Amino acid sequence: MRRTFLLTATALLAACVADVPHRTPPAQVAVPAGSASMAGATASTSFLLGALEAAAPHADPNVLNLALKARTCAIHRGAATQDSRLAVIDYSRPSTERRLWVFDMRTPRLLFDEFVAHGRGSGDNLARVFSNDDGSLQSSLGLFATAETYDGDNGYSLRMDGLEPGINDHARSRAIVMHGAWYVDPLLALKQGRLGRSYGCPALRPQVAHAVIDSLKQGQLLFAYYPDHGWLSRSKFLDCNPTPVAAEQAPPLHVTSR
Repeated sequence: MRRTFLLTATALLAACVADVPHRTPPAQVAVPAGSASMAGATASTSFLLGALEAAAPHADPNVLNLALKARTCAIHRGAATQDSRLAVIDYSRPSTERRLWVFDMRTPRLLFDEFVAHGRGSGDNLARVFSNDDGSLQSSLGLFATAETYDGDNGYSLRMDGLEPGINDHARSRAIVMHGAWYVDPLLALKQGRLGRSYGCPALRPQVAHAVIDSLKQGQLLFAYYPDHGWLSRSKFLDCNPTPVAAEQAPPLHVTSR
């Protein structure tokens, strides 16, 4: 009798186990190469945008966002590092306003909030046209990598290499450099309605030029903005392929004289 009971109980237990539906382990979702890193970069960019907005409340958040997108792309392509400082110029603003911001991206924090001149060929108080051509006397847009410093006709100056072919990659051959200039004078601008203009260089007040240049020399980034549809639709740094491309590495740094 007892044996019969045990056999019956064993059969019932087996039946119960057999009735439990089989659970298939959840399938692993394949993540495309580069997607994880770009997702992390997006989260990082959102954090940084909030930090930059707080540090520079008068800057246009849309311009800062574009600058961060270009920076993220440059990092993925090996043209910059996470520690590279970032300068942003908003040429959509008049020259009589502060429109240059320099950020330390490690903290992040604002280092400089400054006036900057544009090229005389780009316009009067408002810059409206931009060029990559020698002799145009116009400013150039897009992303630049800073390079070596030197002492020239305009004093202590900073060379820059344009990273965007057809947009700003003639910067070095055009001698588009950052330097101080007497005509970048806000008091003079009040009298004549604009700052003085350069031959295409982002010229600064002499009182701050040396310090700004030192903060940006040797492998930092400068992003020059204007709502130019042609550039915005063509820029490879604003519509980024996250895969690093060897040919798009930052130009080699040149020996500095200081």
